[in-house]
Amino acid sequence: MEHFLEKAKSASRTLAILSGSERNRILREMAEALRSNTMNIIEANAIDMKKADEEDLSSSLKDRLMLDEKRLEAMAVAIEEIAALKDPIGRVIEGWITEAGLKIEKVSIPIGVVGIIYESRPNVTSDTAALCFKSSNGCVLKGGKEAEHSNKIIADVLQQVLIRNNLPRELIALLPDSSREGVAKLIKMDKYVDLIVPRGGEALIRFVSQNASVPVVKHDKGQCHLYIDKDANIEDALKIAVNAKVQRPSACNSIETLLVDSTIATEVLPLFKEVFDRAHTQLKGCEQTREVILVSSASEEDFDTEYLANILNIKVVDGVDGAISHIVRFGSGHSESIITENITAAERFMNAIDAAAVYVNASTRFTDGGAFGFGAEVGISTNKLHARGPMGVEGLTTYKYKVYGKGQIR
Repeated sequence: MEHFLEKAKSASRTLAILSGSERNRILREMAEALRSNTMNIIEANAIDMKKADEEDLSSSLKDRLMLDEKRLEAMAVAIEEIAALKDPIGRVIEGWITEAGLKIEKVSIPIGVVGIIYESRPNVTSDTAALCFKSSNGCVLKGGKEAEHSNKIIADVLQQVLIRNNLPRELIALLPDSSREGVAKLIKMDKYVDLIVPRGGEALIRFVSQNASVPVVKHDKGQCHLYIDKDANIEDALKIAVNAKVQRPSACNSIETLLVDSTIATEVLPLFKEVFDRAHTQLKGCEQTREVILVSSASEEDFDTEYLANILNIKVVDGVDGAISHIVRFGSGHSESIITENITAAERFMNAIDAAAVYVNASTRFTDGGAFGFGAEVGISTNKLHARGPMGVEGLTTYKYKVYGKGQIR
């Protein structure tokens, strides 16, 4: 492990000699390499999908795991979009001259080696590799065993592009020991690894956060809510609610709970039940909800559960303050949304809710690196320090001070 990480650290330093335009050219080559290897990647993915069926993995996990031509093209496009972004390295963030006449520049630099631990989604392999390469970071990738064959071939395709450009393949490295013990070693290798980004279930996040000596940026669970205010445009609310839950239930930015103002509950709950019944969504409700529509009972535990499936809790609350109180108790700091035409209610919600992304009259499904214009994301950080929300190339940089003098002493 130590020898492997030492090579990754050494490889990351080679990026210092590459210009932004060279990195962009190589990224575009990576995108084309994915396209030209589409069928090989799909064949490898089919092995993982067959194993997922044999092990009876959940439908949400299988949805995350599956690759087809459309998803592979989206992966290639994401790399091209990353290549088109402004160079995040070498940017003068600010500059000034001190009383002593020193000229100081605060300049963006790469973090170094980024370890990324993730489950299920093989597209994360190419997304995060491209983001790290764009920002001049080496990356060590630890994907889930359920995507073993998919991750291996995607990494190999990208590594072949590095080799053709006389760069070390260790710039995009798959962790050789993918066991829990391997992860436990990785997150303590602060001599070689500069940042760990865990993406996955609560157990993984907790394990990494509690045991790492390497700094961690958490991609925690998406306990997301949509609040329907008494002054909401109900037609918009119905459309947004269905999108936020149903468009891709397995995504962390899909909602798990719909909050409804008590003053309009009797009027609107039957409408929501109708649209969600059409979408085959399993509904669970609080006592007040069940007085209006026929749904199963939602427990306290349900309101704290990230389903990642087409299941939705409904809770009747006392206005915007009731919605805020519920989110403060159960939210994970990911994404929250209010549907309202009332500017005062919208601003109160926006200011009171402490989450990475807070929306007015829009679906939480937009919390995504691609949708935010970042090309892709390393993860959606629920941290408050260093990076928060969709973590693109800017989140993979730090800075140093360049200080120019003319013989000054203190």
